[in-house]
Amino acid sequence: MPEPTSSTAAAVATLTAAGISIPMITLFGVPLGLRVDLMIAGFCGSLVAIILLNSVPGDADTWPKLLRTTLRRMSVAFASSITAGYLTPLALLIANLPDALLLSAAFAVGGGAQRVLIGAIARLSGGPSAPSSQGGA
Repeated sequence: MPEPTSSTAAAVATLTAAGISIPMITLFGVPLGLRVDLMIAGFCGSLVAIILLNSVPGDADTWPKLLRTTLRRMSVAFASSITAGYLTPLALLIANLPDALLLSAAFAVGGGAQRVLIGAIARLSGGPSAPSSQGGA
């Protein structure tokens, strides 16, 4: 019978450490530096902004306009989760906040990403600031 190369305790320690580590997203084998937990928190924040704050208002009740609104809301939720994944660690570092607030900050970044990015792009491009869209007329 061959000798085992590692003990059971070492194998358990390795599996426990691997289970605790935070998964990162890779694309074609290249790590993107995005943490899944931050993206989920940012996605939930964007859903709250879309549903409760009506950040992406609907147009009318025709099928093409409903489809266009749905695709727009899906793209806003995707972009907000990506933004939360990349900008939350930087925001915590700049604000000098503890790591315990990481997921809360990702939720807030995901919820406010659309408005903040529109203002930043307008300021950097020198164009007029984006009008604030308010539900109803």
